[in-house]
Amino acid sequence: MEAVSTHLTMKKPISATIEDNLIDWVNKELRDKTRYRNKSHLIEIALEQLKNQKKR
Repeated sequence: MEAVSTHLTMKKPISATIEDNLIDWVNKELRDKTRYRNKSHLIEIALEQLKNQKKR
């Protein structure tokens, strides 16, 4: 029998102070339910994109 590896990502809550205009933008983006599940999902995607951009 082959061993199955499971990879679980631990997520931790954070707090951030964000400008009103960015909060407004996030709320508008969240209207597209097919792209983002929630604010955390949107922020996680944005941070991953920034991280990948910095690698170049």
